[in-house]
Amino acid sequence: MRGLRLLLVGATLVAVAGCATGEEWKIWRDNKTHFASGEHMGFSVRNREGTQARVTRQDIALAREQAWFGRPITVSQEQILER
Repeated sequence: MRGLRLLLVGATLVAVAGCATGEEWKIWRDNKTHFASGEHMGFSVRNREGTQARVTRQDIALAREQAWFGRPITVSQEQILER
């Protein structure tokens, strides 16, 4: 029974450790929640990896005001949407 528990714990650690980079783990350790706010979550859902980023000026303002964290999305000035 003890061996089975150790195997399950070990497999879980390997699976979880392989899902995030060291930088991502640091971000998650430094923050108590996954998102800084509901707006931050909405932005992240809208801009999933592999999709073209949709960034508005309001997103930029909210990110500064609410201190959003995580992997930054970079867009040129021309790509920032007015609405």
